[in-house]
Amino acid sequence: MISPTQVLFLGAALSVLLWGLERYRTRFVKTDLFIAVVVSSGLAAFVVAPGIFYTVGGLLNIQKRFVVASLIANVVFIVLFMYVINRIRDLRGDLTRLNRQLSVAQAPQADGGVEQISVVIPAYNEADTIGSVVRSLPEQTHGYDVEPIVVCDGSADDTAHQARTNGAMVVKHHVNQGQGGALKTGFEVAIENDAAIVVTMDADGQHPAEELETLIEPIVQDRADYVMGSRYLGVDQSGNGTVREAGIQFFTRAINVLTKSSITDCTNGYRAIRGTMLEDLTLTEERFSAPELIIEARKQGLRIEEIPVTIEERDAGESKKPQLGYAFGLSRTIFMTWIR
Repeated sequence: MISPTQVLFLGAALSVLLWGLERYRTRFVKTDLFIAVVVSSGLAAFVVAPGIFYTVGGLLNIQKRFVVASLIANVVFIVLFMYVINRIRDLRGDLTRLNRQLSVAQAPQADGGVEQISVVIPAYNEADTIGSVVRSLPEQTHGYDVEPIVVCDGSADDTAHQARTNGAMVVKHHVNQGQGGALKTGFEVAIENDAAIVVTMDADGQHPAEELETLIEPIVQDRADYVMGSRYLGVDQSGNGTVREAGIQFFTRAINVLTKSSITDCTNGYRAIRGTMLEDLTLTEERFSAPELIIEARKQGLRIEEIPVTIEERDAGESKKPQLGYAFGLSRTIFMTWIR
């Protein structure tokens, strides 16, 4: 005689199996079918093969079948939970890639002709400063045309309009992706336009455009492939607090130890990269991009040179860097980039 509890378990097993079959018929995802078969088999085994649970219980010194079943169910739940988290991460990654591909596809093309320097400027709600930043850039330097590319990263203000009316090529993210995501989009556009050198600078006016010529000089003279600006070799007027300064120094030393480098400023966003080398870098970080770029450049054998630059106070607005989790984010990025 089958008890109501057994009927419930068999019904649940059948329902899960039918769900898995329907998912497979609809989407042909083998993982969904596999999960459904495993879960339904476990539910059915509780009724038709209870000896399995007694055997497992004996190995674990647990007498109650329900306790063993609960333990197994919790293990399965944890595995399923991790699977769902991974699927969500994958879906977010797919959405980010689609967003970036759409942005790159809609980007204007450079005029061509003279070799160019693409100055990639990520901008999130920087309408008050982006116009002056773009206007400050020279039209040419070292014989290269200078093409500002402003990546408007999901801004809710007038950033895109201000950048466009002041002469920049504007690429828009419809959803905010963070500085690293914006840089990757800008890099793709620069590569599409065959940029000889790609420069990155902030949209808040902290990176003086008059230092652009000095920044790219090591690449022009073929001394380096990756040039980093350093506030500690130059002048720092940003007014960073003591805690942030200590953090920068700590993470800089960590990168130096892990990569056998001798840099002094690991978070500076004023940098220049040889265009032909950019595609060699594996860039996945959406937020904390500076350490990833440094470590990737080192791993790919790029010649790195650090030069003095000035970091000025923001022209307006407030920093967009996260207040919480900044140290954790940098730590994660440094370790994951180094170990992969």
